[in-house]
Amino acid sequence: MSEHEKIVELSRNVGTIANRKLISINSITHEIRILALNALIEASRAGSAGVGFAVVAKEVKSVSHRITDISHEMSKDLAGSISELNKVGLTMMVQLEEAKGKRLKDLALNMIDIMDRNLYERSCDVRWWATDGAVVEALQDVDPRKRAFASERLGVILNSYTVYIDLWIADLEGNVIATGRPGLYPGAVGSNVAREAWFCDALGTASGDDYAAQNIQVEALLGSQQVAIYSTAVREGGRASGKVIGALGIFFDWGTQAAAVVNAVRLTDDERALTRCMLLDREGRILASSDGHGILRDKFHLRKGSSSSKTDFYTTQDGSSIGFAETPGYETYPGLGWYGVIEQKLHREV
Repeated sequence: MSEHEKIVELSRNVGTIANRKLISINSITHEIRILALNALIEASRAGSAGVGFAVVAKEVKSVSHRITDISHEMSKDLAGSISELNKVGLTMMVQLEEAKGKRLKDLALNMIDIMDRNLYERSCDVRWWATDGAVVEALQDVDPRKRAFASERLGVILNSYTVYIDLWIADLEGNVIATGRPGLYPGAVGSNVAREAWFCDALGTASGDDYAAQNIQVEALLGSQQVAIYSTAVREGGRASGKVIGALGIFFDWGTQAAAVVNAVRLTDDERALTRCMLLDREGRILASSDGHGILRDKFHLRKGSSSSKTDFYTTQDGSSIGFAETPGYETYPGLGWYGVIEQKLHREV
């Protein structure tokens, strides 16, 4: 329970206790008035002997009325103060919820923005490397030495760019003729990718300025690792307008890199125990999750509402807070309609 919730709870408790005590006081003063009335009756029966007792009885009755008046005034004053205190506490709770929502939205936006910037660089890499002389020559010349050199060249690139699992060159028939790590993934060279989306989309690019991006998948020939594949056509002479002679596919190490992003969200230790950070595709499929659950298998259903805003916040029936942000894209990378999502529970699940 937050400090603001405690204020509201305490004010309600004070109101309950005060009302209970005031009811008790009113009950007692009522009994006193009855006793005073009985005393007056008995005094009148006693005649002159009861005169003094009657005076006392009247005074007791007067005091009981004064106590009743004070009780009513106290009830009215307390009701106003407690009501005001409740309003203050509730206002503070609303403000806190709004601040929390803004923070979760900002964290979600920052998370998806980091990934977008990362993937923007991948879109640049594939277009750049497709113009590499060794890559172009490997497709223009069937000399095994050209392909061996291209493989060596891809290996050099991989040693410098640790975010990739492998790089593949495929001819127009979809045959993989060279890779960057033939020793580590021997099944890739000689395989046929003619039916793979990344290959077909690469051949369909209009020029060397274009590229294709696929959703996250598992690649069996790369040890069943999670990959984000970016591809483009390789063209004669490495020219943007050259004739298409093959395709280059680059396999981004999604599992490792995405885990680093969702686990790097700035949370306090207390928050981290209650929070799940996720990346979702446009269909809600979980692409990455800080708790490691449901990746590429489960869906997380966002309540997007009718707002046109790309960021939003809401609270679920169980009290969980959800902040999310749709991909903003970065420079020439429009994004794939993905979402960054922060889910924060009220209590740690046992």
